[in-house]
Amino acid sequence: MTTERPLVSSRFMRETPARVGGGRDRAQLVSEAKQAIEQGSHSFAAASKLFDRITRERAWLLYAWCRRCDDIADNQDKGGPLGDQGTPKNAEDRIQAIRVLTRRAFEEQPTADAAFDGFGQVADECGLTPDMANDVISGFALDATGFAPKNERDLLRYCYHVAGAVGIMMARVMGVPEDDGDTLDRANDLGLAFQMANIARDVVEDAAAGRVYLPAEWLAEKGFAPGEHARPENRFALASLMPRLIALMEKHEAAARLGATRLRFRQRWAVLAAANIYGAIGRKVLGRGQRAWDRRVVVRGPEKLWHIARAFSQAVANRPDGPEEPITWTRHDFRPVAGW
Repeated sequence: MTTERPLVSSRFMRETPARVGGGRDRAQLVSEAKQAIEQGSHSFAAASKLFDRITRERAWLLYAWCRRCDDIADNQDKGGPLGDQGTPKNAEDRIQAIRVLTRRAFEEQPTADAAFDGFGQVADECGLTPDMANDVISGFALDATGFAPKNERDLLRYCYHVAGAVGIMMARVMGVPEDDGDTLDRANDLGLAFQMANIARDVVEDAAAGRVYLPAEWLAEKGFAPGEHARPENRFALASLMPRLIALMEKHEAAARLGATRLRFRQRWAVLAAANIYGAIGRKVLGRGQRAWDRRVVVRGPEKLWHIARAFSQAVANRPDGPEEPITWTRHDFRPVAGW
């Protein structure tokens, strides 16, 4: 009996050497990440310009990874329309691809994808961990499995995975120490607030794609089955849920502003600018009532500049009020329990 021999002798085979960023030039990774944020989010791109150069570059690298993961998970291009989701197995395969590429990035192995190589670069520079990345990837996995929250607690856990966990990594990018738990908690709050603004703005668009992020308990109180809430004839009742969602957004937004007081000035300015812009999205949805979804809510250039200028004054004063109720929660409260 003979055994198969390798096509190439083992003495000629070499392991790929571990190199930060998969061996790619850092400047090129930053350049591609800049293009990703400019195409994917005008709001984040505007706020990122307020950072010092090194923080700005690292924020771009982190954003590019998040954007690329989202595109892979949803089979879309640069945040565009959702692609064909295929079978549950197809969705599972896409999530597994994200996990494999992210693991290779942490191992400093080339991934053939600039966004993942760039993530390996920023992870090395800022001490991001696989656990942090896995918390975010779990959010993409929830979407892939057709997750819909049953109650407010489920909603907050979903927002943690898709945005709060990113906020925590962003805090590490800004130099917040790993042992500064309170500031990391407040960074999570900002991510929660951002995601709730997104949910309010996109609720009808999401429903058209078969996704529901308003808690089933909230919808049941209005007599809706999931999916019915977004019909044109139900917009008035849908709008009546927005005060509840935006109040929750503002609660976590106010908590996040307390955390921003501990950041360096330019970082604080950038964070407050982003909070102002995303908070404005949620408040516009609320203000428009049942007409909030007739056209997409946006914060245009002149208004962005006003929010950035206002954030400058807020950063100088550095005396936010905080939420009306005492802060009794931490980021750990939003991570899933066994069986979730």
